[in-house]
Amino acid sequence: MTKQNDIKHIVYLGLLGAFCLTPLSVSEAYIGPGAGFAFVSTFFVFLATFLIAMLTLLFWPIRFIYRLITGKLRAKVSEIDRLIIVGFDGMEPSLARKWIAEGKLPNLASLADKGTFTPLRTTFPAISPVAWSTFSTGVNPGKHNIYDFLSRNPLTYLPDLSSARIGVSTRSIKLGKYQIPIGKPDIRLLRKSKPFWKILGERGLFSHILRVPITFPPEKFNGVSLSAMCVPDLLGSQGTFTFYSSEPDRKHRTGGMQVSVEVNNGRVQTHLIGPTNSLLVEPKPMEIPFSVELDAAGQSALVQLPDKKVTLKLGEYSDWINVTFRPLLWIKVHGECRFLLKEVRPHFKLYVTPINIDPERPALPISHPFIYAPYLSKMQGAYATLGLAEDTWALNENIIDDADFLEQCYRYHDEREKMFFNALERTRQGVCACVFDTTDRVQHMFFRYLDPDHPALRGQDRTAYQDVVEKLYQHCDDLVGRVMAQLTEKDVLLIMSDHGFRSFARGINLNTWLHQNGYLSLKNGDRGSGEWFENVDWSKTSAYNLGLGGIYLNVAGRENHGIVTREQVPVLKAELIAKLNGLIDTDTGAVSIERVYDTAVIYKGPYLHNAPDLIIGYGNGYRASWDGVTGIVGEKVFMDNTRKWSGDHCVDPEMVPGVIFSSRKIDKKDPSIADIAPTALSLFHVPIPAYMDGQPLFNSGTGMPSNQASEQAEKSERACIEVT
Repeated sequence: MTKQNDIKHIVYLGLLGAFCLTPLSVSEAYIGPGAGFAFVSTFFVFLATFLIAMLTLLFWPIRFIYRLITGKLRAKVSEIDRLIIVGFDGMEPSLARKWIAEGKLPNLASLADKGTFTPLRTTFPAISPVAWSTFSTGVNPGKHNIYDFLSRNPLTYLPDLSSARIGVSTRSIKLGKYQIPIGKPDIRLLRKSKPFWKILGERGLFSHILRVPITFPPEKFNGVSLSAMCVPDLLGSQGTFTFYSSEPDRKHRTGGMQVSVEVNNGRVQTHLIGPTNSLLVEPKPMEIPFSVELDAAGQSALVQLPDKKVTLKLGEYSDWINVTFRPLLWIKVHGECRFLLKEVRPHFKLYVTPINIDPERPALPISHPFIYAPYLSKMQGAYATLGLAEDTWALNENIIDDADFLEQCYRYHDEREKMFFNALERTRQGVCACVFDTTDRVQHMFFRYLDPDHPALRGQDRTAYQDVVEKLYQHCDDLVGRVMAQLTEKDVLLIMSDHGFRSFARGINLNTWLHQNGYLSLKNGDRGSGEWFENVDWSKTSAYNLGLGGIYLNVAGRENHGIVTREQVPVLKAELIAKLNGLIDTDTGAVSIERVYDTAVIYKGPYLHNAPDLIIGYGNGYRASWDGVTGIVGEKVFMDNTRKWSGDHCVDPEMVPGVIFSSRKIDKKDPSIADIAPTALSLFHVPIPAYMDGQPLFNSGTGMPSNQASEQAEKSERACIEVT
């Protein structure tokens, strides 16, 4: 596992005095940073769940009567029975339009003919956690508090995961070599404002919310949910693979661990690396020993784990394999992973996916209610729980190849289809929403095949995978057709994406630009720094870049070593905007930054103080460089992107709107992702909170006018409360 001892983002979770902690590098995640967590022992989780279930049964008659009455009253004022939302993360409107025109997406074409197909304005920046948070809440980032995958700690200038925080218990009992925490730590979702399904639930409407990003940890509401983006793996990272190899190689593996092994008489003896056991006074990672016996023909292998044997075929993924770690004799922590035998000769090579939280016996809450994740597992079998399950880093690092990655993506997509159609079948009234993120992951990794000049494919054959994205859109179109077949006259179907896509061919290191232009200083006159601002002289630094699109000013009284006064802030912002707007790539002559946005202008809300001071709208083909994202100050501002991660959406948001297809004609011009939440409320004639920024997509339908519906809904609510 990558170790950066000076910079570790660690978050914790404990319950009733038993938990284990995983410290992980900030470089182990979707774009590099990771987030540790400490998991709850399964025994205590199920004990707590059992007690909650007993209390629920005791109050069930009252709740049943209340929901029965509210449901019937709501049905009388609602103009629809079901709102079905299918999210295809990152679906690009220009590609959808092209393939519709070519007759390759017949179901989406039919939906567009009967209803509406139009671009959907995204958020600033056009980043998934930001956009999906706006989708859920109907508000801009200044009101929901999510601005990137990362937020910066103003005391240390280091990154935190933006969406969740899990606090450690401050008390513990020492028992020999063990140190047992006591007390209940705090686990919090950092996204603010209410999601629309919670508001609907308060009015008696039930929702199925599946894999919508930024829903971890899960919130309580009238419905069921399965969390998505930012659910960690069992190690606490956003996805850490393991690669076993007998080939000498000391290359640093971003997003993964490499374990050197030896082959002796056709046998490999090694171990599976698990989470750190912080119940020990001197914490260390837990391990599960296993052996691999290679067949003489070199086409298969037998994996022997302590409690099971698994036969692997060369080049084929195993099914999900359950693994159990024991921090104490009576505590079990359950995970699951897949094995892929990559090579037997001349070198042994074995890839193991990140160890997912076992959905049948979750080590921490990943669903609401807690039992929903095990229910899905019992019903359909094991499934991926990691928020970013498709292993983009393993492909980036050439541990797996394009074919391996695609198979992994489609396996996870199929798992999600099963749970979605199960939920759709059980939705009689209310919302059924599910986000499929295969579109995002595949476009990130295969957009190079759509760009004839992409640096990642120079001199290489591009014919083998040039239709991968097209085939994926057709796969999504087939799913849409199966949903449309189940629609009734009182259903509304929305197909949408949070943003579009562009090629990512060139990177910009803004920290290098800031250094070269006198805004960021290094100690001892150095020309460069290591990761996470190593050797930066904060006493002489006025601005720095953190994350995919934000510049922070080093403000006095806000940052720990701030030097920019409040009076200087608007002057410095204007100066940076003037210099960065239209920034030309000196190597190519292309515009690398279209526009820089002042967040004090584009955001409104109580959490504006947590936002970056400026948002960078990169030009077409550009994005923050890989080293720039991790806080490195290098020698070059501009550089080619030669990685397989070749497509992105972290550009000027005006360039990458999402899509929206609707089974009903949309009345609102220039719709925005912020409009989905108020639309959901208005369709069920639930009053729209005044703080929401979005507006309904549809004018008042066949039901009563919205103001009359609101009055009726409030009367119904009061009547139900009086009855119960």
